[in-house]
Amino acid sequence: MTASAERLPSWCPPGRHDVLAPASRSKGTFMTPARTSVTLGLLAAGALTLAACGSSAPSATNRSGATTTTTTAVPATSTTVGADTSPSTTVGGGLAAIPAADRSPAGSSGTAPTVVVPTDAPPTQLEAADLIAGTGAAAKSGDKVTVQYVLATYSSKMTIQSSWTSQPFPFTLGVGQVIKGWDEGVVGMHVGGRRELIIPPSLGYGAQSPGAGIAANDTLVFVVDLLKIG
Repeated sequence: MTASAERLPSWCPPGRHDVLAPASRSKGTFMTPARTSVTLGLLAAGALTLAACGSSAPSATNRSGATTTTTTAVPATSTTVGADTSPSTTVGGGLAAIPAADRSPAGSSGTAPTVVVPTDAPPTQLEAADLIAGTGAAAKSGDKVTVQYVLATYSSKMTIQSSWTSQPFPFTLGVGQVIKGWDEGVVGMHVGGRRELIIPPSLGYGAQSPGAGIAANDTLVFVVDLLKIG
């Protein structure tokens, strides 16, 4: 590993110096109206028939002795089936969105977030979710950015590293100084924003383990705060 690719902050604990360094290679809305229209026909021979969403009044005898039946019309109803209220399926930059049920709590800007590792099977593609929308400039490839981050892994089901306990982490985006999941996942973030990234092994460390808490072929869960650009 070269010095340019392995420039890591001095606070990295022993045994975790490769974290974030590139590894060497060895869920739209649909509407389906289900419209039911109930037409009540005349009741024959004084018999009572109950129809869905409608009713018939009891028979009554008039002064001449003839039996009459009063039918109450019920307007047709419209039912929406299976309306999907899930958020957008993509995040800025065209990244696949983390399902709402699998996202970590948003927390508050300026304080370390809590990372929750999903209990279901890990995704095979990079997924992202903007937990807090930033209002500053957007990060693009080639920018020098400074971030805070918390890392948890699917194998450990817990947080294994956090820059919040030491100092923010600077790097140049999109030039291979960090794992591919970051080079792709941080693009499009706005300063002041907080984004969660679920990174598959192919964009993380692959078949090698760079340190304690990260297994071979592990899926990584980061929550990244973009502090500044430049």
